[in-house]
Amino acid sequence: MSIHTSQPSSSSDEKLRVDGEQDPSSPVVSDDGLVYSEAHHIHAPVLSPAQERALWWKIDWRFMPIVTLLYLCSFLDRSNIGNAKLQGLASQLDLNGNKYNIALTLYFVSFNVFSIPANLVIKRLRPSRWLSSIAVVWGIITTLQGLVKTYPQLVGVRICLGVFEAGLGCGVYYTLSLWYPRYMLQTRIAIFWAGATFAGAFSGLLAYGISFMSGTGGLLGWSWIFIIEGLFTVAVGIIAYFALPDLPGTAEFLTPEERAYVIHTKKYDNSSVGEEEHFEWRHVKEALLDWQVWALSCIHATISTPVYGIAFFLPTIINGFGFNTAISQLLTVPVYLVAVIMVVVLAVWADRVRMRSPFIFLGLSLAAIGYGINISTASIGVKYFGTFLTATGGYSAFPATISWVPNNVSGHYKRAVALGHVVIFGNIGGIIGGNVFRLQDQPRFLLGNGLELLFIGIGLVLTPSVALTYRRINKRRDEQALEAHKRGVKYAPEEIRRFGDRAPDFRYTL
Repeated sequence: MSIHTSQPSSSSDEKLRVDGEQDPSSPVVSDDGLVYSEAHHIHAPVLSPAQERALWWKIDWRFMPIVTLLYLCSFLDRSNIGNAKLQGLASQLDLNGNKYNIALTLYFVSFNVFSIPANLVIKRLRPSRWLSSIAVVWGIITTLQGLVKTYPQLVGVRICLGVFEAGLGCGVYYTLSLWYPRYMLQTRIAIFWAGATFAGAFSGLLAYGISFMSGTGGLLGWSWIFIIEGLFTVAVGIIAYFALPDLPGTAEFLTPEERAYVIHTKKYDNSSVGEEEHFEWRHVKEALLDWQVWALSCIHATISTPVYGIAFFLPTIINGFGFNTAISQLLTVPVYLVAVIMVVVLAVWADRVRMRSPFIFLGLSLAAIGYGINISTASIGVKYFGTFLTATGGYSAFPATISWVPNNVSGHYKRAVALGHVVIFGNIGGIIGGNVFRLQDQPRFLLGNGLELLFIGIGLVLTPSVALTYRRINKRRDEQALEAHKRGVKYAPEEIRRFGDRAPDFRYTL
């Protein structure tokens, strides 16, 4: 029996397969030259390309709409404070000085504290129950945010919002990595992330409509923004409780053969013997000491900083061009709609060519041009065009870094910790992005645009450096595999699983 461990793809004939039978005590030689000390009996249904496409569409339609809607709610509820600010929040609560920025910052502090613990909890609880429950709770918190009367109350509500939203993003990223092969992952993460991108367009449009409710029930327009959007989140959370699937092994909407196919495909997606699935504290240690986790986290921070800068301040930036509040809200909509389209298009392309770094580099480059235009003395029309480049570049690079992590980190719990770590760094970028655009810097926002360009520049250096490091490691493992084959080196399956992404047969995605 020979086991092929070449890189998998979405077509069934490229998946790990069994070519024949032999004595289980005989060594097994794989295509990369590795020799395993025992045979592996692998049984999986064989699907035609058409059946395989139909299966993934079936999973997509059950999974992606509800998680995308959840993330739209999450991003809407964290960033609608930017719209509320223009609708009277700052004046009614007397948010002078840096009070507004502090409220933004403390949300991310609480979010970061709970990111990794939340991602360890989701494996022990059913994703459908966990994700839907936290959505209902943060929806209630968002609704209460519309009723605050003082600045300390606003800060307290923002801290609570961060606690409960912490479990959604990294929880969904992790759950997607348990369903989809690694070269189908960025497209799904991009669709999920498109919910956040569309939230920018939706929030501007919604804020414009809600502004006409100002005075209803004795509340200003900013209060109604929080109340209506919070109640919408609660409704979506309740729907998610019934609509979300859990893990492939318990997916009742799939046939037994389809479940077996998905489980088999994921198990041997990046290793000849599967991944470790049981928790040990060493998984946490290995993730926190892995160079690539820190490198990818830093790259993600250089992307999230410009993304959150746009998310929190695009209405204010456009307002600084000289437009009134209502027109500023409406002008944010086209920017986000273009970004949504490009996020998905570039993600599909990235999965087809099975690469991440070129698309991160492209996104950062577009964002750099956009911020460069807006720090200049260009005309208003040109600066508005610059916001399109900034949003498109930042938002499209975001899912590329998120998918790079599960592509290159093996082991269920190590990957969960790594994703939480990357999300924490992304939120550090949110803290920075939420504090660098100051009203006194209008209209050019020299400090904000300048610091965004600094972070983007760091990302443009780090991204190719990490990709080249991955390439060198892959080349060295190819050479070591050939040498192992010549010397007849044997590896037990338990050893390969324990090595994870350090295993001799593991190859990094560039």
